[in-house]
Amino acid sequence: MKYFSENDIELFTIELLEKLGYEYTDAVVISPEGEKPERNSFEDVLLIQKLKSAVDRINPTVPAEARADAIKQIQRISSPDLTASNETFHRMLTEGINVRYQKDGNERGDLVWLIDFQNPENNEFTVVNQFTVTSTSSVTGTVIKRPDVILFINGIPLVVIELKNAVDEDATIKSAFNQIQTYKQTIPQLFTYNGFIIISDGLEAKAGTISSDYSRFMAWKSIDGKKEASHLVSQLEVLIKGMLNKKTLLDLIRHFIVFEKSKKEDIESNLTFIQTTKKLAGYHQYFAVNKAVERTLQAASQNGNRKGGVIWHTQGSGKSLTMVFYTGKVVLALDNPTVVVITDRNDLDDQLFDTFADSKQLLRQEPVQAENREHLKELLKV
Repeated sequence: MKYFSENDIELFTIELLEKLGYEYTDAVVISPEGEKPERNSFEDVLLIQKLKSAVDRINPTVPAEARADAIKQIQRISSPDLTASNETFHRMLTEGINVRYQKDGNERGDLVWLIDFQNPENNEFTVVNQFTVTSTSSVTGTVIKRPDVILFINGIPLVVIELKNAVDEDATIKSAFNQIQTYKQTIPQLFTYNGFIIISDGLEAKAGTISSDYSRFMAWKSIDGKKEASHLVSQLEVLIKGMLNKKTLLDLIRHFIVFEKSKKEDIESNLTFIQTTKKLAGYHQYFAVNKAVERTLQAASQNGNRKGGVIWHTQGSGKSLTMVFYTGKVVLALDNPTVVVITDRNDLDDQLFDTFADSKQLLRQEPVQAENREHLKELLKV
């Protein structure tokens, strides 16, 4: 790659995204003081005009006041815990926002969608660089930060990309990760709406979530899922083409993110608390699940042979989550089928059930663990 400075890497990233159909927008133009302001202050992170336009376009049958209420609901999300706020928004984004309104003298409930997941081209994909965000507190005063690149869908900042210069020994991909941690502390409102984060030094590139530690940021090694990309192509280019194209990005946001909850004990206080971890599928899980769902639909079709297949996993590659992602997607694709998971060890059965129970938001229902054969027969009668 011929780009070396951080600015060159930034321009290279924007160039690749524009080729994927993103519209580049100058951060200064849409700033509160710009020619076409999209927010009232630098503390705001939603591009409100783009968001309102998209909500109106995607939800034409919902009354205007209900659409406005949906936008107010996501603007009001506030929790001392950033992951909790992020999870609340993710549910609204992927399940729709509940609204109520009067129609023909009766109160009616409905859902407002922020993104058209069925029709990618019905959404507005925007890339902005050096997007100024501020926050003010009595402790720190006013803090000003400018993340390198942000991807907006319908005015929502869903992907934050932090870039460093590979030539500079002091500016590694790890320092990009550290910069993200600083942003989370100083401008947390940006990450309430975050889908996932990308860090890169122009050569290496990895993706993770707001709760991922550095070791959990992973490379995306394939563009098409058929073969791993050549080592002659930078990881950043592979990740952008393979992960950030419109179809894959929407698919990842809707079907390949889970919030796992686990019990943790504070040694000093001896108190138990629930810790939430946001997890994003790896490239191998993403492509395997989509191929498995495709084959399942073929097998279950009118002329299908009713035969599925096998996904081979190495140890520690995330097979439990692969099964969760597959189940969550096939539940929608086949109109809520019954899925039975069979294991050959009690400890594995408990472990797998815990993973499924932690992911009930993605499954859209509460999983049940069969105690014995008779119990299983009773469950299958439902």
